[in-house]
Formats: sequence, C-alpha cells, structure tokens
Amino acid sequence: MTERGTYTLVYAVPDPVEIEVGALGAREFPAGGYAYTGSALGAGGFSRIDRHRRVAAGEHDVRHWHVDHLGGHPAVSLIGVERAGDALDAECRVARALADRAATADPVPGFGASDCDCRSHLAFYDSVAAVESAVADVYDALDG
Repeated sequence: MTERGTYTLVYAVPDPVEIEVGALGAREFPAGGYAYTGSALGAGGFSRIDRHRRVAAGEHDVRHWHVDHLGGHPAVSLIGVERAGDALDAECRVARALADRAATADPVPGFGASDCDCRSHLAFYDSVAAVESAVADVYDALDG
C-alpha cells in the first residue's frame, strides 16, 4: 500500500532570481528559503516527492505544477522534505501555518493553490535556517 498524506518541500535560493512560473508569469524570488506545501493523497502517494526530487536534480524536464518551475530552476536547490503520512489531509492547514511565520506569506499569490481558497502554498523566509525551523515546528505541532 502506498503511503499518502501532506508534504512540504524546502528550497534554498542563494541569489535573487526571476523564474517563469507557468500561467502565473515571470516572478521575482528573493534570496532565502522557501516552503512549498502539497498533498500526496492520490494513487501514487508520496511517490510525488520522488518526482519533485528528479525535477530538482535536472532528471525530469516536464513542468506540470507551479513548484516544478521553482524546483527545476538551476539556481534553486531542494534541501529538505517533511511529510505527514496516514493519509493526513493537512495541506491547507500546514500552508497557512507556514505563511503565518514567514517573512512573506505569499511571495507568489496563487502558487500551488489553484484548487483551494488559500492565497498561496509557497512561503518565503529570509534564510534557510528560518524556513527549516518553521517547517520542523509546524510538523511537530501536527503530531501533538
């Protein structure tokens, strides 16, 4: 049985970069850390995370989701993944909690949030350490 649930990808952007994000157009991404939260509740479950890793490694060129444009950019590094299994559908709750702690709650309005009423599922932090700490805290709170 495939494990399913909610996940957050943690990205490092060492220098400011402009990225074309599909229909959202060209967007500026300041240097810092980014947290993208998604769900893996379908048949493939958390295998979706492996796809994101392949995109980030340059091994998969198809840009299907907004996060593919960010993660697939050569100046961006996927540095961590956090996940909550047991088919936990906490995608919007996690995205909002990360936005509440972020330097910029919605650096790209609509990013990853085309199927819900969240402003964005991407949060920006001034540093990688700050994003890693926030993601750990939010997922620890899910367990508690």
